[in-house]
Amino acid sequence: MSNELLWILFIFLDFGISIILFRLFKKEGLLAIIVMNIILCNIQVVKFIDIFGMTATLGNLLYGGIFWATDMLSEIYGKKVAQKGMVQGFAALFIMTVVMNFAIFFTPSSFDVMHPHIKAIFSLMPRIAIASLIAYLISQYHDIWAFHFWKEKTGGRHLWLRNNLSTLISQLLDSLIFTLMAFAGTLPFSQLIQIIITTYLLKLIVAIIDTPFIYIGRILAIKMGEYFPENR
Repeated sequence: MSNELLWILFIFLDFGISIILFRLFKKEGLLAIIVMNIILCNIQVVKFIDIFGMTATLGNLLYGGIFWATDMLSEIYGKKVAQKGMVQGFAALFIMTVVMNFAIFFTPSSFDVMHPHIKAIFSLMPRIAIASLIAYLISQYHDIWAFHFWKEKTGGRHLWLRNNLSTLISQLLDSLIFTLMAFAGTLPFSQLIQIIITTYLLKLIVAIIDTPFIYIGRILAIKMGEYFPENR
């Protein structure tokens, strides 16, 4: 199966799981999505793939799911809850980085076969995690601010517009900050630029695809009695 087909299937798998978690656990499900995706995407980001004739990091797909969950929290539960989700994601990544790097210092058993692989992945995490934490905070702060800015400007109409306008700029900020901080000096400049461009282009695709899912999420919220726009 080609990378392109796997990538598309992966998008629908991620958003499908996200919708199910929201249906089952409501607000807590959305908060869980942020925590799970921030951890998983920072592990996957060390894997480079060739897709649509471009080189990109794998982690950008799950990262798009974080923005969907943040926008869902903003739309349904309000700005303060969305900011709470942002902080929980930051805490989850920070704790994972500290704990896994601490685990590397344990001397493995003579029967152990996984230590070299764990070390290879998580010894890279401090720089990647620092870059991700800074990029995450800046881009998520902008995303939440912009979502509510456009919601106010449009009088609460055009969910697709505030969802996309907030996410597209936020993802651009994230791509620039993260890629430069995580990989500058370790990759040729031309490849660094290529990763910034391709990563952002793939995030644009994910952002556009997430639009019907945020409408599905809002419909579910209304049916579950979770949506009170007058209080947002």
